[in-house]
Amino acid sequence: MLTVLVDYDSGNLHSAEKAFQRMAAETGAGEVIVTSRPEDVARADRIVLPGDGAFPACRRALGDHGGLFEAIAEAVRVKGRPFMGICVGMQMMATWGREYEDTPGFDWIGGEVTRITPADPHLKVPHMGWNDLVIDHPHPVLDGIATGDHAYFVHSYAFRVANLAERLAHVDYAGDITAIIGAGTMVGTQFHPEKSQAVGLRIIGNFLRWAP
Repeated sequence: MLTVLVDYDSGNLHSAEKAFQRMAAETGAGEVIVTSRPEDVARADRIVLPGDGAFPACRRALGDHGGLFEAIAEAVRVKGRPFMGICVGMQMMATWGREYEDTPGFDWIGGEVTRITPADPHLKVPHMGWNDLVIDHPHPVLDGIATGDHAYFVHSYAFRVANLAERLAHVDYAGDITAIIGAGTMVGTQFHPEKSQAVGLRIIGNFLRWAP
């Protein structure tokens, strides 16, 4: 089994690579590689798309790697390979990103990514640090994860899902903020599982075991 972490020059993948390799070893999930090669994505059994930075820049960077997005879309949407988006990698699954400019997303899960606007002026943006997950819907990737478990967030924009059935978990930051999304063979986390200690490692391990 091969899990691919997609490298499109939008974030430091070192900690994610180490976390996925650790959990692959623990779960017997095979090899984990970081790559920007469409041919590696095409042969992958699981695909992980991280992302740090602004939505438009990440979307352009992915498109600028010739054939890379097309290989991801073919693997996920046609072949049904399990997919995990992390942070902006999750946000790009939306229909639209509204950061700085209107940018089309993948439109894999309906909704838009908009700026966090807490009514309480004491709450800072970006939303940074640990927050308690609230589980909205059970899912195999959430096995062993419960409401009240902590995850680590760093973001100024949040995914407003069109269909709440596709929001698996949220957090409260002067209002509901989507934390985990899921539909079909796809999941996404707004937080960084590789930085979320035991909870994040559990989610990574669950993803590597998941057989949708």
